[in-house]
Amino acid sequence: MKIGSRTIGLGAPPYIIAEIGVNHDGSVERALQLVDAAADAGADAVKLQLFKAELLMSRASRLAGYQADAGETDPLAMLRRLELPDEGFAAVSARSKQRGIHAIVTVFSVELIARAEQVGWDAYKTASPDIIHRPLLDALQSTGRPLIISTGAASLDEVTRAAGWLAGAHGAQRLAVLQCVSSYPTPRERAALGGIAALQRVFDGPVGYSDHTADRFTGASAVAMGACVLEKHLTYDTKAQGPDHAASLDPSEFTVYAAAARSNWTPAEGHIAYDVFQAELRAATDRRSLAIDHPIGKSVLPIEQDVRSVSRQSIVTARAISAGETITRDGVTFKRPGAGIEPFRLAEVVGRRAARALAADSPIAAEDLA
Repeated sequence: MKIGSRTIGLGAPPYIIAEIGVNHDGSVERALQLVDAAADAGADAVKLQLFKAELLMSRASRLAGYQADAGETDPLAMLRRLELPDEGFAAVSARSKQRGIHAIVTVFSVELIARAEQVGWDAYKTASPDIIHRPLLDALQSTGRPLIISTGAASLDEVTRAAGWLAGAHGAQRLAVLQCVSSYPTPRERAALGGIAALQRVFDGPVGYSDHTADRFTGASAVAMGACVLEKHLTYDTKAQGPDHAASLDPSEFTVYAAAARSNWTPAEGHIAYDVFQAELRAATDRRSLAIDHPIGKSVLPIEQDVRSVSRQSIVTARAISAGETITRDGVTFKRPGAGIEPFRLAEVVGRRAARALAADSPIAAEDLA
């Protein structure tokens, strides 16, 4: 896989993404400062999140536990506050190019892809909850740009299914898959790095790790297990108010993170065998903080269940639908939470009749269909 001229794979050093996400707090100036911090810390790319609160959150949406713990009280108000102004995305892309790093964006709604294309991102990424959002995955694949998908709170079967939908991107060497634990922050002992090996068994392209631990050395451990891509949140202050700051690293910590990850890459092979990794890790006195047992496997962990239900999207009514009315494509959209029928089942909904009157902006469940 390539992003720009940069080769990504086991034969190349790890590709490190500084996830700015919403840590800019809605400020373009702050976002640009974080781009500079990422470049100075040794990141290969920065990543933003492109969303519109009204397009993403239905009337049924609620906060994830970690968001409430961070002091948030209303999911719609939270996202409105964290939206970056339109001019901010182009400014971040331009600053990234000036600093010699790539600019990547996560798009959360199909309706926003045309807007994203106007910026000309180096690659797209999808958030873990959208591994079931085939309309979004298909639309991003059709752009022809490199695509990275995260797999937090997903089963191995769900990952395999999504990789099948994206066979075109994979065949064109434009696809990477990241192991992830959707918990913010993820306890170090629940990092589930063994999922990297599980993904390697079902996907023969670049596999990486989206890291939500608060540890500076988890990335080095992931690289030793074969991670070609690392994604880590970057913030200006881990104690700042907002949903993601506590699961992030500050610039000095990120510098250590990137250096440690690259130092743990083996140029000849790109990674070392799992059993060798475990033995070396436990024996290395200077890496004791990494000595965690990571059994090989990919499953939905108990600590991911909350984010899985809150942050996945469902098929949602775009307007009020009368009882007995035939549901049309323009009568539905996709929004959080995952309380209704999954987006990949769109064809099972369009053309069906409503079993009862459905309010606008509501997830559609199986019992709502005649």
